[in-house]
Amino acid sequence: MIDNFLSNFQDGVYHVLHIKAYDHILFLVVLTVAYLFKDWKRILLLVTAFTVGHCASLTLATYDVVRVNSKLIELLIPITILIVGLFNIFTSGKKSHGKPFGLLFFATLFFGLIHGLGFVTTFEDMISSAESKLLAVLEIGLGIEVGQLVVAFIVIFLSFLCQTIFRFSKRDWVMVMSAIVVGFVLPMLIQNEFFS
Repeated sequence: MIDNFLSNFQDGVYHVLHIKAYDHILFLVVLTVAYLFKDWKRILLLVTAFTVGHCASLTLATYDVVRVNSKLIELLIPITILIVGLFNIFTSGKKSHGKPFGLLFFATLFFGLIHGLGFVTTFEDMISSAESKLLAVLEIGLGIEVGQLVVAFIVIFLSFLCQTIFRFSKRDWVMVMSAIVVGFVLPMLIQNEFFS
């Protein structure tokens, strides 16, 4: 029982922190780059909303409630990153990040659903021998949450260093980091198989 939990938990963490799944990391960068340590409650809410959306789509797909076109999902994932990156660029330095249950919260939940659908095939292979698929979803979801919090902490720590020690303005830091992420995402969109 504990071995299954640890294996599923590790799979969840690995899903987030694996370098080949850098789209997940890019999304978390643009999601959290506008915040500092004092905003930890807001960050936790956003990261958890993303995890809940992720796990909800895995559950729906596991029980055959939804079926998806994988090429469409592979297109939508970079679009979600692009949307949040552009949101950061255009709202940097404004008070738009102040509402914890605002548009960004619900968009994050929705984007979690999309990202979760991109993980369905791998996930189904992982849990094919599990006694309880729902329990496996929860265990992997816990690993995803921890992995995402690790990424969020790193982003916030780098934000702290750059704004405190190197004296970047918050506005410049958010714009530069978001622009870098957008730069990574544009080739993902251009080379997407959905258009071929």
